[in-house]
Amino acid sequence: MDDLEIRAAVADDVPAIVGMLADDPLGARRESPDDLSPYLTALERLDADPNQHLVVAVREGRVVGTLQLTVVPGLSRRGATRSIIEAVRVHADERGSGLGSRLVEWAIDASRREGCQLVQLTSDSTRTDAHRFYERLGFTASHVGFKLPL
Repeated sequence: MDDLEIRAAVADDVPAIVGMLADDPLGARRESPDDLSPYLTALERLDADPNQHLVVAVREGRVVGTLQLTVVPGLSRRGATRSIIEAVRVHADERGSGLGSRLVEWAIDASRREGCQLVQLTSDSTRTDAHRFYERLGFTASHVGFKLPL
């Protein structure tokens, strides 16, 4: 995988990112690849916030993976800074290649560089394959997550 580049996402990457977000049963219900305007607006907001890192994995000029890393300063844990990994996606052609591990390892390394003491993430309760993936990478299912749609 030496031909893989992980870099900040740009507007031209948005169609590929949204395509990956929509390419599963959960994403198909909540994403709209036919209208990219809200995603482009969101990218502008992310770019303006230094604690947000939306990245893509690129191989041979093609976006094949993505994730978002958020750095969150806090008071708990003696003023610890933590990071949150969100929206990890790997293109269907690349699943099982180790790309997901490379992306998450990038996020962990970036979190260390940012001075984070903890990396956390959530995964939909129905994504049992993803749970096994994160556990193989050393994450533990230590908490129960809650969401409230607004």
